[in-house]
Amino acid sequence: MGKITGFKEYKRELPPQRDPKVRVNDFNELYEKENEQLRKEQAARCMDCGVPFCHNGCPLGNNIPDFNDAAYRGDWEGAIEVLSRTNNFPEFTGRICPAPCEASCVLGINKPPVAIEFIEKSIAEKAFKLGLIKADPPQNRTGKRVAVVGSGPAGLAAAAQLNKAGHEVTIFEKNSQPGGLLRYGIPDFKMEKWVIERRVQVMEAEGVQFRTNTHVGKDISAEELNNTFDAVVLCCGAEVPRDLPLKGRELQGVHFAMDFLTQQNRRLNGEAIGAEEIWAEGKNVVVIGGGDTGADCVGTSNRQKAQSVSQIELLQQPPLERSEENPWPQWPLILRTSSSHEEGCERNWAMQSKEFVGDGEGRLRAVKVVDVMWRKDESGRMAFFEVEGSEREIPCELALIAIGFVHTQPKGLLEELGIELDARGNVYATNYQTNIPNIFTAGDVRRGQSLVVWAISEGREAARAVDTYLMGETALPSKNKSAIDLMVG
Repeated sequence: MGKITGFKEYKRELPPQRDPKVRVNDFNELYEKENEQLRKEQAARCMDCGVPFCHNGCPLGNNIPDFNDAAYRGDWEGAIEVLSRTNNFPEFTGRICPAPCEASCVLGINKPPVAIEFIEKSIAEKAFKLGLIKADPPQNRTGKRVAVVGSGPAGLAAAAQLNKAGHEVTIFEKNSQPGGLLRYGIPDFKMEKWVIERRVQVMEAEGVQFRTNTHVGKDISAEELNNTFDAVVLCCGAEVPRDLPLKGRELQGVHFAMDFLTQQNRRLNGEAIGAEEIWAEGKNVVVIGGGDTGADCVGTSNRQKAQSVSQIELLQQPPLERSEENPWPQWPLILRTSSSHEEGCERNWAMQSKEFVGDGEGRLRAVKVVDVMWRKDESGRMAFFEVEGSEREIPCELALIAIGFVHTQPKGLLEELGIELDARGNVYATNYQTNIPNIFTAGDVRRGQSLVVWAISEGREAARAVDTYLMGETALPSKNKSAIDLMVG
């Protein structure tokens, strides 16, 4: 424990963000330059609890107290060594993870929790700067070949671990650049793409091969893939968005959120859009859906100089603090205001979209909405009811549907391979192994839409299953390894 009284002496504090009026003019990351003293003080707040609930909160099982202690002492080599045991990409999670570990922080019972995500990012960036993160190719190769389909966080993590085990790994990516939704779905103001490119360069130097612009099932057949590789790991993501089949859905100006975000990332990367341009400048934008993807649409719309931005959420506005029914260490169901909301957005709660209204010439001009009230129905379950007389129109020339994804794409590759799906439409697997023995799966394609940190965890665990299948045993670490084991190595 770096400083016994640190949690008493220092308040939770994050690096200052750039002025909203300035940052909406670019897509650069939000934070100002970090401060060494701030890093040390925030790491000092960790109490090194007897039972560190943060371990359980983190899907990766990160050994948080130990890397906090090392960061406090300035032992960056020790800090990145501890962090890298469980997390292949702390530079990703340190930027875009919602930090379930912080929700489980014991200090969070009666004080703001330790700034674990900030410390994690600080360790990763310091380690890169000092040359502590560098290529470390395996000394011996097994002669086994593994194909990973998809280069999102699950695919990257699976590939990194399998390469570490000595297998020859090739990642197939249908887009022109690796990263999956990390690259094409996350706006640059949350994570600039050089962060991904830096990590890909390390992985390439370690022996991982990337085949981009290669759509498995089209550019290379599933049969060829199966015949060429000893094992295949499907990390295709959950690509089928949840639609909103209202009257007027076909109008020009109604789009899925991810199409909007992907286009902007392609623009910044100098890639062709290849579809109808979705652009917010001068338009009244309505974002339907109150989650992180919706917030990303808000931030992107503001940067494209929308005339106005509104966000609709069907649920009631969450409380400012935990309720008695939502005690620690559960995920706090409280109101969250993102950096995008701070830049300008009208947030609407308990509101239902009813219709997309056209201008008579096939273009969107408004979204018809109605207020709703939530209460228990006759069965005792919460249900919403329309508020009589509250129906109205919100002016809108661009509506973005951001209500999540339903499941993976069943057509094409999965159909060609004969992969079984579960009741929700995701790939069915037992210990990450599909109904075809040499084909495994990880990430959103298996568990459904989830967090980047869960995708990394899935990729790591799938790699263990693949390694065991190929070699009869595995030395790759498991997230189920105890905290004591992790601390002693």
